[in-house]
Amino acid sequence: MQSKYCNHHFYIQKTELVKYNSYDLVVIGTGFASTFFLKKYLSKAPASAKVLVLERGYLYPHAERVKEQRGEQTPYAKLNIPYEDAIINETPEKHWKFQSAFGGSSNCWFGCTPRFLPSDFKMKSLYGIASDWPLDYDDLESYYTEVEEAMSISGPSDETPFPRKGPYPQPPHEFTAVDKVLKQKWGKLYINQPTARARMQVKGRAGICCGSAICQLCPVDAKFTIENSGIGVFRDSRVELLTGAAVHQLDLQQNRVRAVHYEKDGSDHQVNGEVVALGTNAIFNANILLNSGDLNPFTGKGLGEQFGLQTLVYLDNMENVGGSTWVNANGYMLYDGEHRKEYAACMMESGNYPYFRLERGKWRNIISFRMIFEDLPQERNYVATTRDVLKPAVHFAGISDYTSKAVEKMKVNLPKVLSCLPVEKIEYLAPYDTEAHIMGTARMSKTASEGVVDKHLIHHQYRNLFVLGASSFTTFTPSNPTLTLSALSLHAADQAF
Repeated sequence: MQSKYCNHHFYIQKTELVKYNSYDLVVIGTGFASTFFLKKYLSKAPASAKVLVLERGYLYPHAERVKEQRGEQTPYAKLNIPYEDAIINETPEKHWKFQSAFGGSSNCWFGCTPRFLPSDFKMKSLYGIASDWPLDYDDLESYYTEVEEAMSISGPSDETPFPRKGPYPQPPHEFTAVDKVLKQKWGKLYINQPTARARMQVKGRAGICCGSAICQLCPVDAKFTIENSGIGVFRDSRVELLTGAAVHQLDLQQNRVRAVHYEKDGSDHQVNGEVVALGTNAIFNANILLNSGDLNPFTGKGLGEQFGLQTLVYLDNMENVGGSTWVNANGYMLYDGEHRKEYAACMMESGNYPYFRLERGKWRNIISFRMIFEDLPQERNYVATTRDVLKPAVHFAGISDYTSKAVEKMKVNLPKVLSCLPVEKIEYLAPYDTEAHIMGTARMSKTASEGVVDKHLIHHQYRNLFVLGASSFTTFTPSNPTLTLSALSLHAADQAF
């Protein structure tokens, strides 16, 4: 039995019952990592290929999400599990934001897409910190470009801190008045943020970025999502999509995955796959592997994300006006260099959401910066199984000393960075409870003695199993992970098939 959903820019062919007992490829999840992996796989697979995609959540169309936000009734509202109810959070003050729905966190991301720096892949060899990734920037450069084209990224038209071989698909968003001063001072270390929030009209999207700063649910559908992407993998005739199918275990035998177990409508089911691609997030990738008996000592360990802190900068006789999107700029002045031998890199995001000074005549004499710090994988932060195979426990003891030291150093160095502005004072707000970038738990490495997957995201022991997404990250840079994890998926499928 099949059903379909269609609107002005999206069409998928869904199945209620799987057609076959065995498939050439079984993909688990429908977020960025799975979608870009499928995109490359399907470009190389024969017409006879059989692909099954298992998604725990359900399609929740953008138009229906907007209805809910307006307080209107929609039958979709209760289909998907809130992230708070999907895990047992042993550290409630630390949030882990994600969406268990068709399209995954593309439904709630903010569309920030900077590339990593070349040095981010070489932390051990350059700075003596953590481990090097088993691949480098050059391995991913062409795949970065491919993702940027698919997402219609708006980005800077001049030099950037990371190498590029061509222009961005869309022109940059506009700077604010403050951004222009910082750009003049810092050059390529202060750039228009690369973003999937459209600067110009994109086919399949209803509008361009409205700068409303409610990007988690863009009111004009201007940011890239799996739903509006037009990538088309879920309408390919070779692909079956089964929603409401919660995978909880893999059969691991003789160094291969033999079957995938999932729950749907209260019943357990099993399907076989010649190749399996695990593409949920870092929490659920780990939970599935642990439920399956994966004994790699790194599986589930090293959970983390970046650490974020907001600053408000009060300006003397200078209005922060202009700009055309939520975050206009990224600052790299505190990011790279020899200091990373001692403390973490920090990336600045220039916020363009409405902050006002409650002082007559100074309403707009203020700017907000989000200071984002890299962190290191730590064994004390981990995912564990529970009696409920679908509901893992998440343990987070805290950020590393490496990151904590960087926060204190930032407070010393930021006034120097902003010395070109008429700064009255800088106010540091409480840290964010999440950056919504869940990473680690199946880290990439050269050997099984150092991590879980190789540079092609194939499990070191189970050689027909890919573990996709940010769970494979060896270290946690300050840069947003989505562009890189998508490029890694393209690279993995391109090299393996």
